[in-house]
Amino acid sequence: MPRKSASVRNHLDQSRTAALAAVEHYNKPGVPFRTRTYVLLMNVAWTSLFHAIFYQRKVKPWYLRQGTGRGRRYEYVDGEPKHWELSKCIREYWKTDNPPPRANLKFFISLRNKIEHRSYPELDPALYGECQAMLMNYEDMLTKEFGQAYALAGQLGVALQFTALRAEEQEKALRRLQSNALSDIREHIDRFRAGLSPEVLESTQYSMRVFLIPKLASKQNAADLSVEFIPFDPSKPEEAEALAKVTTLIQEKIVPVVNPDLRKPGQVVKVVNGRLPFVFNQHHHTQAWKYFKVRPEGDSEEPMRTNKTYCLYDKLANGYGYTDAWVDKLVKDLADEKMFRQVTGLDPEIEQ
Repeated sequence: MPRKSASVRNHLDQSRTAALAAVEHYNKPGVPFRTRTYVLLMNVAWTSLFHAIFYQRKVKPWYLRQGTGRGRRYEYVDGEPKHWELSKCIREYWKTDNPPPRANLKFFISLRNKIEHRSYPELDPALYGECQAMLMNYEDMLTKEFGQAYALAGQLGVALQFTALRAEEQEKALRRLQSNALSDIREHIDRFRAGLSPEVLESTQYSMRVFLIPKLASKQNAADLSVEFIPFDPSKPEEAEALAKVTTLIQEKIVPVVNPDLRKPGQVVKVVNGRLPFVFNQHHHTQAWKYFKVRPEGDSEEPMRTNKTYCLYDKLANGYGYTDAWVDKLVKDLADEKMFRQVTGLDPEIEQ
C-alpha cells in the first residue's frame, strides 16, 4: 500500500475521530437532544474525509483568491489556506451526479443552521433514519477510498434499546413534533423530503430504517451472533419482493406532509375526464383511490399513510393532493373498459 502523505493522514485521523465521537454522543444514555451534536460532529467527519480524498488525488481543496494574477493564488485565514466547506466538497466530488448519499448530506446541511443553537429532542425519532444512513454512507466511502484498514465497524457496537418503552416514547415525541413550536423545523423537513424522487426517498442510502426483531433459535450456541446484518441486493427482484413483504407489515413510512404542486380531487377529475374516452366523475375518482388504496378513508386516525407516488396528505388544508403520476395511472388503466368496470363498479359511458 503506497504511503499516504501527512495531509491525507491528518485529515483521515480527524475524520475518523469526529465520526467516533458523533456515534458515542448519539448512543450515550440521557442525552436530551442527541441529533444536534451528532450532525455537527458528522459534518466535521465528512468534510475531513473529503479533504483527505482530494489530497490523495493531488487536488488542493482550497479556495482560490478572487482576481487575476500569475500562478494559482489561494485564500488564507490566519496563515492557513481556506479549505472547502462541506457543500463545496459535495459539488466537487459528485459533480453532476445526484446519488442518495448526496441527498442525505444536503438534507443535514440544510438542517444544521436551523437546529445548531436550539434543543428539540422531539426531532430525534423523526431523524433517526437519516442519521443512520449518514453514518453508513460515511463508512462506505471511507473504505471505498482508503480500504478496510480504516473501517470503523470493528470499533462500534449496536446501542442497547429499551424496546418495551420505545413505542410509547416515540408517540409522545411525535405528538410534540406536531406542535406549533416546532412548525418551522417540521415544515423544513417535510419540504425537503417532498422534493426528493421516490427512488431516493426509499433508498437506505438516504434514510436507513432499522427494525429490531427477536431472533429465534432452537438452542443457544456460544458462537451465535445476537445481532446479524442481513445484506440486501436491490438488483435482485426476489430479494426486493421478500423485503417488501416484511416492511409492509412493520414499516413506519416517511411521508411528506406538504403541497408540492399537487392536484385537488376536482382538478384530477377534470383532467382525467378530458383524456379518457369515457365519462369520469367524482364518484369514479373516489372508487379509484379506494380500489388502488392510495390513501386512507376520511375518518382515519393516520391520514398521512398514503401511497406517496400518487397522493400526499396536506396537513395545512386537512385534505389530500394528487400527483401527475396518479393522473397518468388513471388515464392508462381506465382507458380499458374491463378495467374501468372493475375499478369503479360501473359500466363506462360515452359522453354525449
